[in-house]
Amino acid sequence: MRPLRIGSRGSVLARWQAEAIRDRLARLTGVPAEIVFIKTSGDRFQQAKIDQIGLKGVFIKELEDALLEGRVDLAVHSMKDVPTQIPAGLAFPAICQREDVRDSLVAASGAKLAQLSAGARVGTSSLRRQAQLRHHRPDLDLRELRGNVDTRLRKLERGDYDAIVLAKAGLDRLGWSDRITEVIPIEVCLPAVGQGALGIESRADDPEVADLLRQLDHRETRAAVTSERALLAELEGGCQVPMGAWARVEHGELVLEACVLSVDGADYIRKRVAGSPLEPEALGCALARSLVAAGADRILRLTGRNVGKH
Repeated sequence: MRPLRIGSRGSVLARWQAEAIRDRLARLTGVPAEIVFIKTSGDRFQQAKIDQIGLKGVFIKELEDALLEGRVDLAVHSMKDVPTQIPAGLAFPAICQREDVRDSLVAASGAKLAQLSAGARVGTSSLRRQAQLRHHRPDLDLRELRGNVDTRLRKLERGDYDAIVLAKAGLDRLGWSDRITEVIPIEVCLPAVGQGALGIESRADDPEVADLLRQLDHRETRAAVTSERALLAELEGGCQVPMGAWARVEHGELVLEACVLSVDGADYIRKRVAGSPLEPEALGCALARSLVAAGADRILRLTGRNVGKH
C-alpha cells in the first residue's frame, strides 16, 4: 500500500485529530501517512460571522476540493462541520468511535452556569448554544465568539468574556479538560449534530483506501450520527440552525432526542424517539416529522428555513 496523504485544517485541534488518525492507521495497518495542511474559508475569515462567509461546508470545502483533485487521499473532519449533502465522488468509509458529546463552560471566575451573575458576558458563535442558554438563563449576555479553541481561550483570559462555551471533546483531546468549570448537562444543552465524532472522507473511486479506513469505523457511532444527520437534512438545516440532537444506543435500541428553539430561546420544542439501530435514517426522519407536527416548522421559518419542501 502506498503512503497516504491526510488532508487537515491547520488549527491545534485539527492537527491533533489528523495526527491521531495517522497514528491509528499506522498501528492497525502499518501504512504510513503524511499530513497535508490546507487552509479553509472558515480559517481565513475567523473574525467574520459564519453567515457572512457562506454557511455550508465552510470548514471543509477546500479539503474536499483537495480530495477530488487527488492532492490528498483522505481528510479528517469533525462530523459537526460536515454538511448533510456530500459532494458526488466522495464518501465516509469511517466514522470513528464518539467521544463526549456534551458542551462545557469555561468561566474566568470558576463559576458554574447557575452561578454566573445576571448580565455575564458568555461567548459562543453557535446559535444552538446561544438559544439553549437563553432558554435556561435569559439574563445572560450571549456574545459572538469566533476563532480556534486556543484563540477563544485567550480571549477569555484577556477579559473579553466572563465565560465561554466549548465542546468538551475538543478540550479533552487537547489535554485542557482542567479548564472546564462545568460540563453542561444534556438536559440544559443538547449537542450539535455529529458533535464528538470524527469522520474520515475519501474518494468513492478509491476502494483500496476505503477498505483500509473501514477498520476505524465504529458501528454504533455511525448509526447515531446517521440518524442525527437524517433529522437535520429533513429539517433542511445547517450548522447555524438553533437545534440540538443526540442519538445513542441504549439496551439495543437507537434513542434520538432533539430540540428546536427560537433564537431568543423563548420558543422551545424537545422530542425523543427510539427504534432499530439498523434503520437510523428512518428514525431521524420520524423525529423530524414529530418536531414539525409540534410547531418546529414555524420556529425554523423565523430563522429563514423552509421545512419539508424537498
